[in-house]
Formats: sequence, C-alpha cells, structure tokens
Amino acid sequence: MKRLVISAMALLVALAAPAAAHARPTTGVPATGAPPAVPVPADLTTTEVSFAGGGGLTLRGTVLSPRGGQGARPGIVLVHGAGAGTPRTKLMTEAVEFARRGMAVLVYDKRTEGYSLFERSYSQLADDALGAVAALRRQAGVNPAHVGLWGLSEGGWVVPLAASRSTDVAFVVLVGANSLQPLRQQAWAVSAGLRKAGVAGSLPDRSVPTLYRAISDGGLFPEPWHDPLPVLRKVRQPVLAIWGTHDLLTPPVESPPLMARTLAEGGNEHVTLRLFTGADHAAHRTPDGGVTRAPELTPGYPELVGSWVSDVASGRAPRSSPPEAGTKAQQASATIPVPPPAWWESAPVQAAALLLFLVAFLGYPLAAGVRRVRGTAVAAGPAPRVLAGAGLAVVAGGFGYLMYLVMTGGKLAEPGPVLAGRPVLWLLLQALVVTVAVATVLTARAWRAAGRGSERVRLGLLVTAGAVMIPWALYWGLLLP
Repeated sequence: MKRLVISAMALLVALAAPAAAHARPTTGVPATGAPPAVPVPADLTTTEVSFAGGGGLTLRGTVLSPRGGQGARPGIVLVHGAGAGTPRTKLMTEAVEFARRGMAVLVYDKRTEGYSLFERSYSQLADDALGAVAALRRQAGVNPAHVGLWGLSEGGWVVPLAASRSTDVAFVVLVGANSLQPLRQQAWAVSAGLRKAGVAGSLPDRSVPTLYRAISDGGLFPEPWHDPLPVLRKVRQPVLAIWGTHDLLTPPVESPPLMARTLAEGGNEHVTLRLFTGADHAAHRTPDGGVTRAPELTPGYPELVGSWVSDVASGRAPRSSPPEAGTKAQQASATIPVPPPAWWESAPVQAAALLLFLVAFLGYPLAAGVRRVRGTAVAAGPAPRVLAGAGLAVVAGGFGYLMYLVMTGGKLAEPGPVLAGRPVLWLLLQALVVTVAVATVLTARAWRAAGRGSERVRLGLLVTAGAVMIPWALYWGLLLP
C-alpha cells in the first residue's frame, strides 16, 4: 500500500511539475570534471578545490580571497538553500562581497546524489559543509581557528547541525533561516503566496496544509518534521542571523525571536539578530515587496557580515542583542502547526479513497459504453452519468490544481482569476462537489429501483463513492467557505 501511495502521488507531482520532477540526476561533480567558469573581479584571487562530503562524495568548489594582505585571514564556507545540484555561481555575489571584506570564501557546487525533490538528508548536507570547512582550513593564508559557516534558507537548518557537531566551526552566519519545521514553513509560504494574490478562505487555510501533510506522509516531502530547536540549543559558536523584512519564504516575524530564545536556552551568549528593511529572503534588494530579487545585496548587509566576522576573529564576539528598534518585518499571516496525520487521514487511507473514486467514477461510464456496444444498455437516468462525470472532475481537477499551486506557489501564487477572494477554478470545483452530493441522492433512488444484477452492483459502487466523497471533500476544504 505504501508503494501505491508513493507511486500515485509521485505521478500527480510529475504531472504538475515535470521540469522539477524529471531533472537530470548528477553526482555533485561537473560532468566534464572541469571547474565551471567563475567570473571573479581582478582584486580577488581564486583557487579550485575538491573535498569529500557526506558518504565520501567528491564535491568541488572555489576559494575566493583578497589579493595581497598580511597574516592569516578568517574563512567562511557558503552553504546553499534548497535545490539539487545548485552551482557555486548562484552564490558568487555573496562570495565576492565577503571576500572583498577580508575573508577567504569557499563556495561549492551542491550535491544531487542523495538529494532530489523527494529525497534529502540534512545530516548528509551537514557533513558536506564540514568537509568544506576542513578544505578551507587547509588553504594557505587562512587561519584554521577562524573558519565559519554561512547558510541560506535550507542552509539555516543544515549549518546549525554542522556547527553542533564540530568545534572546527568558529562561527555561524544565517540568512533567511527558519526556526520552524520544514513542513510548517513550506505550507505557510504557499498559503502566504495565495493570500498575497488575493485568495482567502478554505484554500490557503485548510487545503494547502492538508495536501502537505498527505504528501509528506506518502514519503514525497523529505525531512518534513525536522525540529531545528534541539539543534540550535547545542550551537555554542557566535551566531549572526539576518532576515529581510520582505521575506515571503520564511516567516520573518516568528523566526527571529524563537531562534534567539532557543539559542539563549542553550547558553549561547553571542547571538546577533538583524532585520534589513526592503530586503528579500536572501537579503537581496527587492523592488516589489519580495516577489522578485535584484542581483545586488541589500545595502549594509555585506559590511555587517565583514565587521562581525572580524570582531569574532579578534576575540570580540558581540554579546547577544535583539534586532534594531524600529525595524519591522512584514508577515500577513501566522504559521499553523502541521502535525503528522492521524490514521484516518493518512496517505494509505487517502490512496484507498482515490482508488475507490477512480474505480467507481471511471468504471461506470466505461461499463456503460461496453453495454451500449453490445446492445444491452440499461436506462438508469442521467443522475449516474452526472455523478460519475462530476466525481472524476473533482478528483482530477482538485488534485491537479492543488499540486499546481504547491509547485508554483512560492512568493506569489498564480491561482488564476479570483472572485470574492476565491479562485474561479476553486469555486467551480466546489460547485462540482455540490453536484456530486445531489447526484448521489438521485443515483441512490435509481439503485433502489434497479433489479438484481450487475447494474445494481455498479450503481451501488457509484453511490458508495459519492457518499464517501462528501466527508472527503469536507476534509480537503472543498465544502468549506
């Protein structure tokens, strides 16, 4: 049954997002074995490196350093956000800016082996980061006692895990990091994107979180309930945590105080929190409230990282401090808990309901077509045909639309035309559910009037599917305002 669940849901995801689901797998090493071209300003030097990540996988990266200078400088390893095989060039803006402020910066290509849309291990990614730290500590001109980690987004779960495992990590810098479980954060981000697009009601409030719980229970959302709080309590290194006030992927009002409180509970007395006005999830400038990202970093961000790392390396790690007064993030809605589903709402139960719907709603018209060809058609009235057609449309349209929103709903969703706070397509699906309810009652009458035989069985299966769809649609929010 578990394999059936995963296969069915994987098919739905693949249909909704073929580009993401069918990305060509690689090994974390460029196919040609040669380092990619890295545009670097003339005032910096580069060194190509390779190192062993988690499980012994070879990863490759580039170390950027200022030209000249005296003595050993601090180093920082950049850890990517979510995405399989993200190339080092994605973080080259940050790498250049940090290197220009006196640091040796290692940026590397992210793995894809063991990492995909449906598979990943934060523990393994943490081992990758520690492998990069070891490689940077061996570089000439780098002070091995002052090498730290910088993590963006998903890296905000990975970097604390790495830092909690090794005293070789001298400090931690987090950008757009989450203090919440991945499933809770992601459900909030998609729902927040819908609300930003003008959608209200059951779709963002009920349906999106419900879908995420189902796909995670089916094994299609990796690390869904990773709890960052016990990990943060083990981080003893100085921490600089940064958020943009227009972060639409991490809840920027909830994450900072929770992170600060948790680090303090673990005894960390060197925590600096900063919010940057007008910055997005990655602390880049944003011209439209976080929807699009400008290539340049927000003013003051690289300078803060440079001065803070310099202070830490000089033994002057700042004492814990709250965000600057007067800087407020924008978060239109609060996150909600997304617990593991109970048995009656689990992926196997959802798969069983889906199988019932497909057999009943698809089987009835197919059987009717065969009977018509054979000249043995039975007149049961229009209700069964309406029930079968509407039921199929609800199942296919409902799952297809929800998966489309999940795969495209980050930052600003595209729900289509919206009427009175509800997408027109969603209103149509809700109308079809009402149609199913009415047609189920009428089909039940036809079933009672039918004599013994196969037609009575087919009508009975159809009525059963229609009756099950009513609570199913209520659970999924299709019968809620």
